[in-house]
Amino acid sequence: MKRRIIRAMLAAAVLVGVAAAGLQANVLLRFSPELGGGVPAYARIETVDGHVFAHNDGTWAAITFYRPPACVPADFNLLEFFDFQRAFGCTLTVEGFEIWRNGPWAGDAGPIQTVSFGLGEVPVWFVTVSDLQDKVDDGVLTVAELEACASLRQGVASYFKETLHPAGVARQTKLEIVARGALPGGGTFFFQVEETHFQQKHVVIRFD
Repeated sequence: MKRRIIRAMLAAAVLVGVAAAGLQANVLLRFSPELGGGVPAYARIETVDGHVFAHNDGTWAAITFYRPPACVPADFNLLEFFDFQRAFGCTLTVEGFEIWRNGPWAGDAGPIQTVSFGLGEVPVWFVTVSDLQDKVDDGVLTVAELEACASLRQGVASYFKETLHPAGVARQTKLEIVARGALPGGGTFFFQVEETHFQQKHVVIRFD
C-alpha cells in the first residue's frame, strides 16, 4: 500500500513537472533502485565554505544515507559529498524525482528540486556533535571513522521524506527532512530538519 501511495505521488509530480513555465516546460526525471540515477553521493554530510555541515541539535548530529553504508568505498571522504565516478555503482535507499529546467543533457548544473521517499530501510546514523568533531578535525571522514564513534546509533528509518532545492541552481537553497524509525537494541527515533541556505532553522532529534 505504501509503495502504491508513493508511486501515485510520483505520477502526480509528473503533471507538475510538465506544466509550462511561460512557453517552456520543466523536465522531470525519476530515480529508484530499478531506474538508477539519483544524487551521486552516499550520505548527507559535507563541507560548506570550509566548514563541516551536518544537521544537528547541538548535542546529536544526524547523517542520512542515500546508498547503503556498506557500499561506500573505504577510501572515500564523506565530507566531499559527491562521488561522480563510483556512487552510481551503489543501489539507492530512496526513490523519487528531480525537476530540471532543461535537463542534464542541456547543460544544466543540477535539478532545481529533488524529492526523495524512503523505501522502508533508510540508514540514519546519529553521533554526538563532540564525537563527530573529533573525527573531522583533519578534514576527512570515512565510513570506518564514523563507525568507530563511541556514541554511534545506527537508526533505520521506516519513513523518510526529503525535499531539496539545491544550492547553485534553485532560486532559494532549501532542505526539509522528516524521518522516523527504529534504533539498534530497541527504541525509536524521530528526526526533522528545515534548512535554508545552509542555515538550520528547525531541528528535532528525539529518541524514545
